[in-house]
Amino acid sequence: MITEPVRKHAEHLAGAGNLPAFIYDLDALASHAADIRQALTVPGAPEIFYAAKANPDAPILRTLTPYVDGIEVASGGELVHVRQVLPDARLAFGGPGKTVDELRLALELGVERIHVESPQELSRLAALARERDRQVDILLLVNLAGDRTGVALAMSGPFGMDPDTIEDCRDILTHNPHVRLRGIHAHLASGLDAEAMVNQSREILEWARPWLAKAEVTDPEINLGGGMAVDYADPTRRFDWAGYAREVAALAQPGETLRIEPGRAVSVYAGWYVTEVLDVKKAHGQWYAVLRGGTMHIRTLVTKQHNHPFVVLPRGSSGPAVHDEPVTLVGQLCTPKDVFARQVPTDRLAIGDVVAFSMAGAYAWNISHHDFLMHPKPGHHYLSDH
Repeated sequence: MITEPVRKHAEHLAGAGNLPAFIYDLDALASHAADIRQALTVPGAPEIFYAAKANPDAPILRTLTPYVDGIEVASGGELVHVRQVLPDARLAFGGPGKTVDELRLALELGVERIHVESPQELSRLAALARERDRQVDILLLVNLAGDRTGVALAMSGPFGMDPDTIEDCRDILTHNPHVRLRGIHAHLASGLDAEAMVNQSREILEWARPWLAKAEVTDPEINLGGGMAVDYADPTRRFDWAGYAREVAALAQPGETLRIEPGRAVSVYAGWYVTEVLDVKKAHGQWYAVLRGGTMHIRTLVTKQHNHPFVVLPRGSSGPAVHDEPVTLVGQLCTPKDVFARQVPTDRLAIGDVVAFSMAGAYAWNISHHDFLMHPKPGHHYLSDH
């Protein structure tokens, strides 16, 4: 359901000829983040680091600051950006293929934890820490084999280390006291509901605890990753944060710190991609509405192959329109893949109507191929009463 502030601003932008645009409801974001924070107040529940890759916009980061324990970044660019926006934030630096310059930057900018993805990366980091006579705290990223059937995305292949490879890190750590092992990180899959996330967390803990005990890590940290499910088909169906927090807290042991890194499930609900209908036409028996903009602005729906949820704000009063028939909503790109939603029932859709796509607060603009066909870029608007 579109909020009244978003509706009013969308209609204002349409009247001024300033579509397409992203509109972010920062008050709705704060309310959702506060609910997550409240759920995680259960004793033993994990810390929460927001994954900036989902949406790193400065107003988004600032809005989330009171409700998260830190920020996870996955590149040198994200690191510099987040440190500029949030100078005092606790930062964790992950991602495969970290360059020497990025590792050096992490040391200079005071990253709290570096998530190491290979023995080679560990050796590079150790050399930098030794060169600067700096203590650096790390988590080793493990990639556990297992059945990931039915998940939205399995983080297999080059991400992290399998249990055999991670053993190669022991000798490196022994001979490099500037690098301090604090724990284990694992992000195995995305798109999991609360029950599946609890089961995955249990799997990670069962592997990590004996490994860390053998490594003689005191007060260990175990980062359980992110991947909390988001249902684009039903925006009202949200991840059960309270249930997950309660069940994971029951798994916690004294002396250890658990941590999670959600991104999409935090920010996705606060964003809207708003555009307008340029044309309505029938081709080979099917109705199409051509919208200003396209998936070069909001790529997630193409990569996930789903119909993106939307609401229509009627404005068109004359010209072609489709009534009480399914319609496919497409963009301006000259490719049949530029589709927002296929064969969606609608009461009426006309040229000039405004279409507001919800759930555009994560992996939308920041993951898209902006310059394809060089159409104008959308505006970005952040609404708040505070």
